[in-house]
Amino acid sequence: MEIRVLRYFLAVAREGNITGAANLLHLTQPTLSRQIKDLEEELGHQLLIRKSHRVVLTQEGVLLRKRAEEILSMVDKTEAEFASMENTVTGDVYIGGGETQAIRQVAELIRGIRERHPGIHYHLHSGNAEDVTDRLDKGLLDFGILIQPADITKYDYINLPAKDIWGVVMRKDSPLAGKTVIEKEDLLGLPLICSRQVMAPRQGRNAFADWFGKDYENLDIVTTYNLVYNAAIMVEAGVGYALTLDKLTNTSEDSALCFRPLQPGLESGLNLVWKKYQVFSSAAELFLNTLKEHFTETEEQP
Repeated sequence: MEIRVLRYFLAVAREGNITGAANLLHLTQPTLSRQIKDLEEELGHQLLIRKSHRVVLTQEGVLLRKRAEEILSMVDKTEAEFASMENTVTGDVYIGGGETQAIRQVAELIRGIRERHPGIHYHLHSGNAEDVTDRLDKGLLDFGILIQPADITKYDYINLPAKDIWGVVMRKDSPLAGKTVIEKEDLLGLPLICSRQVMAPRQGRNAFADWFGKDYENLDIVTTYNLVYNAAIMVEAGVGYALTLDKLTNTSEDSALCFRPLQPGLESGLNLVWKKYQVFSSAAELFLNTLKEHFTETEEQP
């Protein structure tokens, strides 16, 4: 299976049309059709269902598209790493993580690095811990930001000093909006919108279940979410109350929403992790060394 042919296949999958993909690739339509046919014969499976003016991916074609995107992403990343092996540090750094205020600290360091090394570019991938570690293990990310508790035994890591505070986002006209904190009993009988990040067991634990205690199974969890933006829309529409982290949702004076922390408080620390024995590009190594220096100095301050 040639990298070139995988690029051809992805072009066809994205265009949904062999003629359009051929024009994009500066190939003739018969040449591109022959390349795709050869790929199907090599794999022993039909990848496309050919219709009059378009093509549709088969189940095998959908699988190959996913794998091809991963393979080509790794190829492009590798080429960029070798291209950056010069005296001037250039290249790409790939970072994955969930929605968290810790990214502000990382952003400040990136700004400082960019002033000295404008040839370094950064690529952010948003996802939950499972998605981030999967991409990290496959080599598609250099670093991941994980919210504790998380299984980091197979990674090297540094602790980020930030702490995320859990609470409830609700409409300002909600009866609970008059409270300064939300207690366990307040949530019984309410329609809840919960983050998959906190609901999923990690290291045999479910952070919210531990916090809530014996009545956890009686909660009315109407939906789960991965992105706080979508959860906020659900809250504003009156679907329910969102369990989320502070400062990720617009709760300003002009907003219809407000945030109230949990009582007793529920906080999550953060780790920046990378694969053990990882061989970094010069750009990724410079980024990591900068983080280590900064956060070591922060920990040593009285």
